[in-house]
Amino acid sequence: MARGFNDGVGQVAAESLATIQVDGARIAYRRVGNGRPLLVLNGFAATNADWDPSFIHGLAASNELILLDNRGIGSSTDDGTSFDVVRLANDAAHVVEALGFERISVLGWSMGGFVAQTLALHHPDRINKLILLSTDPGGTDADLASPAVWSQLIDNSGTPHEQAQRLLSLVFPRDVAASFYREFGDVVAGARARLSPELLNHQAAAMDAWHRDGVGSRLREIRAPVLIAHRHGGRGDPSFQCVETR
Repeated sequence: MARGFNDGVGQVAAESLATIQVDGARIAYRRVGNGRPLLVLNGFAATNADWDPSFIHGLAASNELILLDNRGIGSSTDDGTSFDVVRLANDAAHVVEALGFERISVLGWSMGGFVAQTLALHHPDRINKLILLSTDPGGTDADLASPAVWSQLIDNSGTPHEQAQRLLSLVFPRDVAASFYREFGDVVAGARARLSPELLNHQAAAMDAWHRDGVGSRLREIRAPVLIAHRHGGRGDPSFQCVETR
């Protein structure tokens, strides 16, 4: 049986799922761990339950994690209308404010990195540090995925398990993807089964808009310290390229 989100968290304190009303949606979040607050934002078609539990366990050992579901996905709801990355960032900012954090660090993977960068620009007084994983700054100068990779990323054909295998094979090296599928295939497939085509289309449209109107030209305005993690010299997440901040 594949492990669930909280399996392996051990003695780290965890709270049950909660929601906050935000602009036509209810945004679900989960709090795990103790320490400095860290907002954790997942990528395209992913929920707060899709992280590797060992990764979450390591982070939660010294941080209080706020793991968010973007509007319309996972346990979050929305009004069915389209949205952009700015709206997702505003949702996250409302959650941070509602939880009473004056400042918070933000970790964003893939599309979550788009949201993290936007938060840092639109709500700079709220952001302590940024951790950007396999993401890009958007705009017309961003180094984009190939059409073949993009078509696979948004492909929701086949059974949920077929979708899970295709997704993991796309974003991880072959041996890692096979290992992840054996351990977490049921979790990923279950999440894929709950996705609506409409929501996937809305997220894909938001990502398309990001690659026209992202923050690439404004990176120097980000004042928070930034850690960028991206695999070079091998296969990382081919959907997104490294943020260049020179």
